[in-house]
Amino acid sequence: MTNDKASEVIATWEATSHYWSKHQALIEMMFAPLSQALIEEAHIESGQAVLDVGGGSGQPSLTIAAVVGDAGSVTYTDPAAGMLKTARAEAERRGLTNIKFHQCSAEELPFADASFDVAVGRMSAMFFTDAASALREILRVVKPGGSVSFLVWADKKANPFFNVLAEILDRFVPAEPQAEDAPEAFRFAPPGKLRKLLSAAGAVSVTERTFDFSIAAPITPEHFWELRTEMSDSFRNKLARLVPDQVAAIKYTVLKQVGSYFKTGGMVFPGQVLLVTGQKPED
Repeated sequence: MTNDKASEVIATWEATSHYWSKHQALIEMMFAPLSQALIEEAHIESGQAVLDVGGGSGQPSLTIAAVVGDAGSVTYTDPAAGMLKTARAEAERRGLTNIKFHQCSAEELPFADASFDVAVGRMSAMFFTDAASALREILRVVKPGGSVSFLVWADKKANPFFNVLAEILDRFVPAEPQAEDAPEAFRFAPPGKLRKLLSAAGAVSVTERTFDFSIAAPITPEHFWELRTEMSDSFRNKLARLVPDQVAAIKYTVLKQVGSYFKTGGMVFPGQVLLVTGQKPED
């Protein structure tokens, strides 16, 4: 993939980082089950050196830091300066001293060979500009016998938290055609796609499993609309091209369609991801 595309992906996340910072506590709450599932899948434990690739606004690094403890360490990486700033500020607020922060892409990790016991990526692999190169690079910096685990979104239809608004908005502003392997949220939703890439990169004992969870938070449909339209750069750009009456019509339709996911006390959407895990071969 070209350097122009890589720059475009980073610019998108830079533009979005402000909103992820704004909603950080809520996002952490909604996707806490994913951090826990990744920790269990990668068998992360006290004393380990863990690499978090594409750590975004701070997760799963912040959660992993408590698991590995003072005897271990977490190395957070992300190519977007705004995301790194948000993650670092939250780590400092929590008094965490066992996280190191690096602004870098997954394709060019500034670490020596065999530096980490484990490497993980929570919802980041889909946005690697050159996934094959990134996976090889991640395996390079993991110790022989170490594990690598990735969480990626499963099928769109199994994830209405993301899909409902997208489908309605596409009626007003049709989505532009995307290259088959373009960086986007559901890039690795097809079963086996990321698993095959990880195997081709050199990992062994590669597995893939589906993980179902609930995206839950004590928020209203109105708050859901604000959250979703601010978290997504593409949604913000599309809505900005519409007149107020069109935006109002879209909002009305979305709130009506998501009503069944809101009960007394807040929001509960079903969610589904794929957990893809492998090991670096022993010497």
